[in-house]
Amino acid sequence: MSELPPCPECGSAFTYEDGALLVCPECAHEWTAGAAPVAASGPVWRDANGTELADGDTVTVIKDLKIKGTSQVVKVGTKVKNIRLVEGDHDIDCRIDGVGQMGLRSEFVKKV
Repeated sequence: MSELPPCPECGSAFTYEDGALLVCPECAHEWTAGAAPVAASGPVWRDANGTELADGDTVTVIKDLKIKGTSQVVKVGTKVKNIRLVEGDHDIDCRIDGVGQMGLRSEFVKKV
């Protein structure tokens, strides 16, 4: 009996053949035996309009954002240049003039 490859989705070793397909009983993923595994792409960040964001983009704030612990507010229309995308609670690390280093959520910005 030939050795079957592990599941490309979850890595399970309990794959089985079902006709021309290979099937994983743990995650129910089906694929053909000769198919090359799909490279896992990283997370995709999108702005409030659904446009994909990338490191170094310039974005505009779409709503007034209160800054916790201070009385400052980031106003609507504030332009933020050279953003850096990160995983976590806040998607965007940036520097805002007059405020300093900030973490923003991508749902409150739009790409310029």
